Amino acid sequence: MAAFAFVGGVGFGLYQLFVHPGTPLPPHWNPTKPLVVSQPVTALTEWKLNRALASTESCLATINGFAALQPMSDLRESDQCGITGRVNLRAVGDTRMSPIETRCAIALRMAMWERHGLQPAARDTLGTTLARVDQSGSYNCRTIRTTSGPSERMSTHATADAIDITGFAFADGRQISLLRDWDGTGPEAAFLRAARDSACDWFRVTLSPDFNALHADHFHLQSVGWGLCR
Repeated sequence: MAAFAFVGGVGFGLYQLFVHPGTPLPPHWNPTKPLVVSQPVTALTEWKLNRALASTESCLATINGFAALQPMSDLRESDQCGITGRVNLRAVGDTRMSPIETRCAIALRMAMWERHGLQPAARDTLGTTLARVDQSGSYNCRTIRTTSGPSERMSTHATADAIDITGFAFADGRQISLLRDWDGTGPEAAFLRAARDSACDWFRVTLSPDFNALHADHFHLQSVGWGLCR
């Protein structure tokens, strides 16, 4: 009985630590608090992100204030093609994008990447800040493209669970493209590799020019998949 009482007391103490208004536990370490894009990354961040992505409503609530977007009604073209949680995305954090229709899940992952990957990489490798992300699309009702020709499997673009990123522009006027700068040896190439590596932290699948020739000019970033990072 004493052991049960001890365990119960510890459990109650932990519960109070999490939920008490005066808890000293920072919110980014508190599992009862939702994800906030601007808070530091911790061991709980991925779990909080997955919880935020569990529904369109929680995704939109989490990204509110950290992206410029317009929620849209879901799109359904066929049994294989459509967009659930559709938004028109124009910016993430301090970074502009040309307007793109995609899923809220992609928008939220982009916001996390911009805040915790792209902006730090821009400061560290280029000594400036990121101003624009260049993209070549998210939704496209098509099959997967392979180096041996079309596949019979539908692409993740068919449900807007992917976005293709072709380059970046910066506050100092510099512009970087994957096609031109990936194979370089200067800070531009270093930024692109840092961008690819950090994308792997926020997307389930990240494919770069290192993957195959079909990705020579873009990063393919997916919100679904099994952790491929190439």
